[in-house]
Amino acid sequence: MSEIVIDAQLVRTLRERTGTGLMECKRALAECNGDLEAAVDFLRKKGAASAAKKADREAKEGLIAQAIVSGSKVGVLAEVNCETDFVAKNEDFRALGDAVAKAFADSPSADVEALRVAAVQKMGENIQVRRHARLEVHGSGLVAAYIHTGGKVGVLVEVGASNDSTTQSEDFKQLVRDLTLQIAAASPVCVSRESVPKELADREREVYRGQVPPGKPANIVEKIVEGKMDSFYSNACLIDQAFIKNPDQTVTQLLAEKSKVLGDTISVRRFVRFKVGEEISA
Repeated sequence: MSEIVIDAQLVRTLRERTGTGLMECKRALAECNGDLEAAVDFLRKKGAASAAKKADREAKEGLIAQAIVSGSKVGVLAEVNCETDFVAKNEDFRALGDAVAKAFADSPSADVEALRVAAVQKMGENIQVRRHARLEVHGSGLVAAYIHTGGKVGVLVEVGASNDSTTQSEDFKQLVRDLTLQIAAASPVCVSRESVPKELADREREVYRGQVPPGKPANIVEKIVEGKMDSFYSNACLIDQAFIKNPDQTVTQLLAEKSKVLGDTISVRRFVRFKVGEEISA
C-alpha cells in the first residue's frame, strides 16, 4: 500500500482551523485521504479539535466600519483591511472606513476604488475593501449597527414591527440596541432554527453521531444527537440564545415581552456580524 503524501499547506490550514497538534493533523489528513473538510470533522469526532477555533485563521489587520442613513432604514457594514495594526488605528484609515461604508449606504453599486487607491498612496500600505453588507428596511422597522473591540467586530441588524409608530418609541430603540450587543457578544450564526442551512445542521448531526460510544441502540443514539442539537441551536440561533442582560430569559421571550408592552409584533428579520480577518464562507 503506497503512503499518502500530505500537502504541508493543508496541514497548516487544518492546524489553524482546529487548534490541533502537527502529528494529529497529519494523521487526520492521511485517514481522510487529504480531504480537509473530512479531516476537520474527523478531529471533532475524536474530541481533538476545539470547536471555538473552528472558524479561526490568521487574522488580517483592519477594521469594521458602519453607516446608517435614511432615518435608520438603510445600514451598511464594511471590512477594510491593511497590513499593520499601526495603520488600522490611524485616523486617516478610520476615516477611509467611514467613507467606504457611507458610499455603499448611499448607493448599493458605489465604486470605492478611487478612495482605496488614494489611501494606499497616502498611507503606504496595501489596503483592500474586503467585503460589505447592506440592509434596507421594507415596511416598518429599523436597522441599527454596533462596532465593538476597537473596530474589530461589527454588527448590523434589522428589527421589524407592524406599525411605524412602534419603531419611534424609546422601548423599541433600546431593544434594537440590546440586540446589536447580543449579536456582537454571543456570535449567533442565524436568526432561528428554521434559517440554519440544512448542510450545516446535517453536518453537526453527523459529527454528534460520531461522538456517541459504539454499541448504543439506534433510538438512544438519535436521542443523544437531538439533545446535542438543542444545545447547538441554543448557541447558533439568535432567538434561542440566553439574553446577555438576563440569562434566565431567551431572546424569543424578550421579543414576546416587548411585543406585549408595545402592543405590536416585533421580530428580528436578519443580521450581519463581521469580524476582521475571519474566514468567509463560500
